[in-house]
Amino acid sequence: MNSEFKRGLKDGLPIAIGYFSVSFSFGILALQQGLTIFQSVLTSLTNITSAGQFAGLQIIVAGGTILEMILTQFIINLRYALMSLSLSQKLDKKVTLWQRFIMAFANTDEIFAVAMSHQKSLTMSYMAGLQLLPVFGWTAGTGVGAVASSLLPDSLCSALNLALYGMFVAIVVPVARKARPVMCVVLIAIVLSCIFYYVPLFQSISGGIAVILATVIAASVGAWLFPVPASEKDMDS
Repeated sequence: MNSEFKRGLKDGLPIAIGYFSVSFSFGILALQQGLTIFQSVLTSLTNITSAGQFAGLQIIVAGGTILEMILTQFIINLRYALMSLSLSQKLDKKVTLWQRFIMAFANTDEIFAVAMSHQKSLTMSYMAGLQLLPVFGWTAGTGVGAVASSLLPDSLCSALNLALYGMFVAIVVPVARKARPVMCVVLIAIVLSCIFYYVPLFQSISGGIAVILATVIAASVGAWLFPVPASEKDMDS
């Protein structure tokens, strides 16, 4: 077996374990919301994005339009385009265009972080190994969670649903505590979400559009209040 592929498998194993536990909760939630086991597994296999899948599931349940789904997924997953651009700077010169497409398909936050910390140029063999187990873990976890949803008591399934929200909190809170701009954006998004949900005037707005508006407004206000100095941009580049 190629040494680069083996190194990728080793680096991807911890990610796969974490993905399995999180997607297990998504599988339970998806089945409870009316999706079949096959639909749940297919969603995870073709998306591999927790936030995008969660938001997409809510739009499906609410009977949202295709346009809402497209806009929501575009905004939530836009960061992957930026990650792919950054990752392309580390790719080995032998990587072909089609291989880049394959890498981009499974370029998640965690995989991107591990790949960027890799000391060598990124080969197709290494990226294939790095991405293989996380994709399998995410898909398998969803399938196991969907199957378990029909076997476990309703009270336990409801408790496990909180794991998905707990993952989001675990991602956001540590960063928000260290960075005031992030805290500001998070609070604005929370306030806007509550307004769209509880204020009668805005309750006619669908869930998908509410997510889009809250995301765009909060991010825009954060960029306006806390612009990145030109010196920092130069250092990052």
